[in-house]
Amino acid sequence: MKLPVVELPDIQATRPAIPINLTRVGVTDVKKLIEIAREGKRPIVLIARFNIFVDLPPDRKGANLSRNFETIDEVLEEAVEAPVYEIEELCGVVARRLLTKHEYASRAEVQMNSEYVVKRTTPVTEMHCQGVANIFAEAIATRSGNDGDITVRKLVGAEVLGMTACPCAQEIMYDRARKELCDLGVPDATIAQFLSRVPMATHNQRGRGTISIEVHDGYDVSIEKLIDITENSMSSKIFELLKRSDEASVVDTAHRNPKFVEDCVRTMAHSIVKEFPHLPDDSMISIKQINEESIHQHNACAERCATLGELRTELAGVMPLMDQST
Repeated sequence: MKLPVVELPDIQATRPAIPINLTRVGVTDVKKLIEIAREGKRPIVLIARFNIFVDLPPDRKGANLSRNFETIDEVLEEAVEAPVYEIEELCGVVARRLLTKHEYASRAEVQMNSEYVVKRTTPVTEMHCQGVANIFAEAIATRSGNDGDITVRKLVGAEVLGMTACPCAQEIMYDRARKELCDLGVPDATIAQFLSRVPMATHNQRGRGTISIEVHDGYDVSIEKLIDITENSMSSKIFELLKRSDEASVVDTAHRNPKFVEDCVRTMAHSIVKEFPHLPDDSMISIKQINEESIHQHNACAERCATLGELRTELAGVMPLMDQST
């Protein structure tokens, strides 16, 4: 005997006792295996964590959270047939789809973060090793009240470790070396030649650089380019594996390129303007550098948040000169 189908009540659709709008309702720390395709290269496989939210109007007791899981699974399955090339693109697709499933919502937000393994070659022995960067992406889909059109704004970023050498302490050591060599009777010309060839000691920091770029849907940002810009803004890259000759090269490179925390942020800003000419002026840029000090108990920090148009205007007069110097 076939039992009758009983339609269960939708408790989430009932009116709450306290009818106020909620900015975010959703699920966090959803782990998914995703594959990012690359032109002419093997795809990148990531174990990513997602946070998925929609807003909730005051007349609903709860959101249908199972739809968030359904949405991300659908999009990832479709990506097998039509590859996703950028992580912010994936977040944008999920955010847009959420608004089609949560018909009561006007805003959907998707956040993703993962570790990203980067291949490295040491500077002297050319040994192969790996580095790890933290990458993240967000997308916010908004439904307009009048025509129901959905607009998406996406963000992509990376946090990368590197090494910095302090210019201030190094100048003190240069001054001390000049005096010591002078006291030993070394000619001024020889002193100048020696100091130009051998960089002086200074204290070092492990630098933690972060860049994020927020753009409208339709624009993509290369995560690999963000990682390169961040690494190259510091005194030197760092490597997991170093032979003695490699170690000497890394230390020498860093001490020939001393940088304050402020220098790193300004270098990143210059590189972003140079490397992303296709992005519109209203793209939001966030840059942050933290130097973990070795001779202090505190850390040094510098930040810049601006539109790409503002950075372009500020750097318009100095970009040609900076490009010539590099």
